Amino acid sequence: MPAYVIGQVEVTDPETFAKYGAQVPATIEQYGGRYLVRGGATEAIEGDWAPPRVVVLEFPTMEQLKKWYYSEEYKPLIALRQQSAKTQLSFVEGYIPS
Repeated sequence: MPAYVIGQVEVTDPETFAKYGAQVPATIEQYGGRYLVRGGATEAIEGDWAPPRVVVLEFPTMEQLKKWYYSEEYKPLIALRQQSAKTQLSFVEGYIPS
């Protein structure tokens, strides 16, 4: 079953965040993941959620997603992201209707 990282990102240091953004795609691909959403305009329709930036990643399984997130390749990039942005992340298992 596919699994997703859903993130809300508020960039606070664009220069440092650009370094993160340049390095992270290779780590995602290495673990079988791909971007479904990476930035772009957001529009609040219901409720209070109005994220400045949204990221959605898809991985083949929750196991692969966690291997990526806790990997040695991604670990130093987490620090870069946390230095340059306020983020909220969730891991979500997907559902494929039959």
